[in-house]
Amino acid sequence: MKCDGCENSAVYTRKYSGQKLCSECFSNSIVRKTAKTISKHKMIKNNELVAVAVSGGKDSLALLKIIHEMSSTHNFRIKAITIDEGIPGYRNEALEIVEKFCGELGVEHKVYSYKDLFELTLDEALDLRENEKTSSCSICGTLRRRAIDHAAKNIGADVIATGHNLDDTLQTFVINMLSGDTNKIGWMDPDTSSNSLRKIKPFCEIYESEIVFYAFTNDIPFQSEPCPHMNEGIRTEIREFLNSLEKQHSGIKNNLYQSILRVSSIVKETNYKEKTICEKCGSDCTGNVCSVCNMVLKLKENQT
Repeated sequence: MKCDGCENSAVYTRKYSGQKLCSECFSNSIVRKTAKTISKHKMIKNNELVAVAVSGGKDSLALLKIIHEMSSTHNFRIKAITIDEGIPGYRNEALEIVEKFCGELGVEHKVYSYKDLFELTLDEALDLRENEKTSSCSICGTLRRRAIDHAAKNIGADVIATGHNLDDTLQTFVINMLSGDTNKIGWMDPDTSSNSLRKIKPFCEIYESEIVFYAFTNDIPFQSEPCPHMNEGIRTEIREFLNSLEKQHSGIKNNLYQSILRVSSIVKETNYKEKTICEKCGSDCTGNVCSVCNMVLKLKENQT
């Protein structure tokens, strides 16, 4: 089976398009698609400093590699940031992988821990939660977003780049729908130019399975150990459901993504909860105090 882009043998077939590609042409297609997404949504501007959030997983390390390559031919700079939640036996492996990978690329790398920022590790925060209904993923996700914001401001970054892929976007949409949090759907547009601190997702139009293959074919080392808390939330079930649909109906994820963009645009225009500034930390929120500050205050109240 020959590659559609050259004379080499194809090693990957995109079922939703029928395109057959060799390893090199496949990798080039991922780089081109990422660059196109960045350009289309004006994600990075001239001479900006991009903080690439790198967890040690396949998505973030693949993004770091591609963004690093782009920075050498475009007018912007990058630094890598990693958040240490303090999960015993899990985060240490990732930190070693990221540190080594950044060293090989020659990218400056800084680590920020929950313990330093919030005086709590994730495990300590989980022990202080009021009840089990508040999932570990909910607490960790909220603290992680704030930690990334802090890290980006600390290094003077203009924009934060995360490795969220198309599958992540679909899963988040379904979670917001199931939880009744429809206001957040209006915030899912890739164009974040109006935000006080811009967060971009250059992989938002690329399937997770393609990021996995890109990582393997480019010999990118990534953490194999799954987070011990990953199955506590509903996201894993939604991922499996969407994957089963895609297996039976190729391209359905792309269709849903396009629908999400249209719905997000409509909700954004009619959103009755306008973004405000948190009076405690200055971050974007929908009330007087943001969810992160509220959560940290409640956890510390339970600590006393």
